[in-house]
Amino acid sequence: MTVPPGSQPGADGAPPQLPTCVRHPDRPTGLRCTRCERPACPECLRDAAVGQQCVDCVAQGQRSMRRPVTVAGARLAKKSILVPVLVAINLVVFALTAVQAGSIGGNYTAALFGDFALWPVVVAGGQWWRLISAGFLHIGLLHLAMNMIALWVIGRDLELLLGRLRFGAVYLLSLLGGSTAVFMFGEPMGMVAGASGAVYGLMGGIAIAALRLKISLRPVLVVIALNIAASVLIPGLSLLGHLGGLVIGVLATGALVYAPRERRTLVQVGALTALLVVLIAVLVTRDLQFGNVVCIGSGADTRCGLLRS
Repeated sequence: MTVPPGSQPGADGAPPQLPTCVRHPDRPTGLRCTRCERPACPECLRDAAVGQQCVDCVAQGQRSMRRPVTVAGARLAKKSILVPVLVAINLVVFALTAVQAGSIGGNYTAALFGDFALWPVVVAGGQWWRLISAGFLHIGLLHLAMNMIALWVIGRDLELLLGRLRFGAVYLLSLLGGSTAVFMFGEPMGMVAGASGAVYGLMGGIAIAALRLKISLRPVLVVIALNIAASVLIPGLSLLGHLGGLVIGVLATGALVYAPRERRTLVQVGALTALLVVLIAVLVTRDLQFGNVVCIGSGADTRCGLLRS
């Protein structure tokens, strides 16, 4: 006969007393953790590759084990969070403009467009927030639907690959890139709105990600080509905004997925910061080229013009 380790024989030949669980002193047990060999009750044991381990050893093993990450350094996730939030924000803003204008098709007459849409000349007059805020305004239901469907289809996969923080950075940089292209080369008095610059940035990003993962690029390139063709053929769409967002999305995502593993965070942060600095420098340079801009009024009643010498 054998006696379990740690058990004590009883007086007068009584059966040996079992040790108690280290987490539950009131529970005698004949079981032990195969890793630390401490006595543990069934409630405190978990199945392991060999035998059973106590919950303390399981937790310690999970902390020491490296969690799998994507090529961009993001932890694996099961669902996207930022994309649904962005879609919801755009839907709410569109509803507000439709209510203000009293029309779904004519929502661009709402006061919110006067305050937040992108007019290059007004931006040159000092209203820099329009470079970002314009990306959350849409002219008509079709415009909204096209961008939100693309954001939903492309964005969820890219967010899981990049992670929420990196994805958000690519989205905002692409949005700013599209606005910068419009500000640089667009009609100074023309109004532009929509998330297309950011969405095209995601298209470029998913193409670079597919290249990095050695996945067939044909479906992605077909989608991008069709959208660029639509930008050229359909009146009213801003080709400049689309191309600006596409270029920045490619550069930003490329920096994220091709960053060396050993210094991934440093390279990623440096590359994204450099892109932001370049965009700001370009905006400032173009702003100086506008010359003297005079704005009268405020909000939706703002009217700006260029002073000619």
